[in-house]
Amino acid sequence: MSIGHVLVGSGPVTVIALHGWFGSAQGWGELPLRIDGDRYTFAFLDYRGYGSRQGETGDYSLAEISADTRALADELGWDHYALVGHSMGGSAMMSTFADAPERVTGLVGVSPVPPTGVPFDDDSWELFDGAAEHDENRAAIIGFTTGNVHPDEWVQQMVRFSVDNSRRDAFGAYLPSWGKTDFHEEVPAVEVPLRLIAGARDGALGPEACQASWLQLFPDAQLAVIEDAGHYPMYESPDAFMAHLDRALDELSAGE
Repeated sequence: MSIGHVLVGSGPVTVIALHGWFGSAQGWGELPLRIDGDRYTFAFLDYRGYGSRQGETGDYSLAEISADTRALADELGWDHYALVGHSMGGSAMMSTFADAPERVTGLVGVSPVPPTGVPFDDDSWELFDGAAEHDENRAAIIGFTTGNVHPDEWVQQMVRFSVDNSRRDAFGAYLPSWGKTDFHEEVPAVEVPLRLIAGARDGALGPEACQASWLQLFPDAQLAVIEDAGHYPMYESPDAFMAHLDRALDELSAGE
C-alpha cells in the first residue's frame, strides 16, 4: 500500500517533511512553491488520520510515524534523507532519527516539539486535550502560539484547514504521544547537523522553549529566530522562513 504524500522537486538531495498537529502534507504554506526542485526532492508525508490518509487507522503514535516515514523512504528508493519537522513533527523527526540514525543526513526542526514532550500545566492540558472536539480550543491555541496578532479570519482559516485535513479521533489520539512522551534517552548522539527555526511570538515553542529543551539536550544545535512570526513561520513570514530553511538545507546538503 502506497503511503500518502506529496512529492515536490526532482533534485538529488532528498528530504522528508513531517507536519504539525494542525497540519498535513498540504499544510506547509509557501514552502512547496519555493523549493529549488533542481537541487531538492521533498516528500511531504501525511500521518494516519490526516490529509490523503484520513481513512487510515493506526495507533497514532510517534513510533508509527517513524515506521511510516522509513517505509515511505523505502517506497521512494531513498537510502538516505534529511528530515524537516514542524511542531509535533519535530518530535516525530527525532523518533525517526532514533530508529534509523544511519539513514538521516540532517535535521531541521521548525517550532519543534522536543523529544522530552511538553511541560503542560493543568489548564494548558485541558485546552489542548479539548481541541479534538472543540474548534474554539483550536482557535485559542493558534492565537496564543502566534502572539494573538492575527485577524480572527486568519486564525479561523487555520482552524478550518485543521478540521478539514484531520480526523477528529486521530487528531486527539496523537496528543499524548507528542505531548507527554519523553524518549530523549533513546536518541543516539546527533552527529549530523541539527538546525532549529523558531518564531519570536510563539508562546509555546518559541526561542526560550528551544533554549530550555533542544539546546540543553543537543548543545551543537543552532537556533535561528524569526522576529515577525510565531508558531507558523511558513505562513506568517515566508521570506524569512525560506531564507533560514535554505541556509539550513544548504548546510545539510553540502556533503551530498
